[in-house]
Amino acid sequence: MHFELLVEDLSGAKALNILVPKIIGDEHTFRFHLYKGIGRIPKNLNGKADPSKRILLDQLPRLLRGYGRAFANYPYDYPVAVILVCDLDNKCLKSFRQELCAILDACNPKPATRFCIAIEEGEAWFLGDIQAIKAAYPKAKVAILNSYENDAICGTWERLADAIFPGGAQSLSDKGWRAIGTEKAAWSEKIAPHMDVANNSSPSFCYFKSKLQELARFEVG
Repeated sequence: MHFELLVEDLSGAKALNILVPKIIGDEHTFRFHLYKGIGRIPKNLNGKADPSKRILLDQLPRLLRGYGRAFANYPYDYPVAVILVCDLDNKCLKSFRQELCAILDACNPKPATRFCIAIEEGEAWFLGDIQAIKAAYPKAKVAILNSYENDAICGTWERLADAIFPGGAQSLSDKGWRAIGTEKAAWSEKIAPHMDVANNSSPSFCYFKSKLQELARFEVG
């Protein structure tokens, strides 16, 4: 099985590059396509997007149409699937998933695709494994970690920053968005190696894991 993973930012790609092999093993292959932010789903799903503007949702209709045509020519014994991984942020999960499915339904042929959405943000998947955070950051504030409700809409990256970054989320925010992105990438590199993918309390991470494992057993469709 081969997986094409569409990821909205660098921190997500760094984490998944470590986590995906833990989930699917060494007998499968995968490739990441890194984008520079999530963007918005275009109103005209059949419109032409500028491929040089690497914003994930802006490009998604074009990407899925292209994958559909490409996968149709692959041999039956070489299944391929697209996995979209992005943050929910402040969107409604039901409506967002319906919009994503509408993009897929507009494709002819449709590529095998799964939409995996971190709720509220990718840091929720780290917070689903508190032991991994403590292994990466032994001085983490345990009371803050233990007060987190899995997949809560609560300012997820800020909650993690309050637990592990000197001065907390406010101190990191004061440094600007570039510093936040750099720090998030560092969290991915430090926490993901310690994560136990079989025991994670984030429902959205467990959904992501289950979709990969289902496809890896050739349940494509």
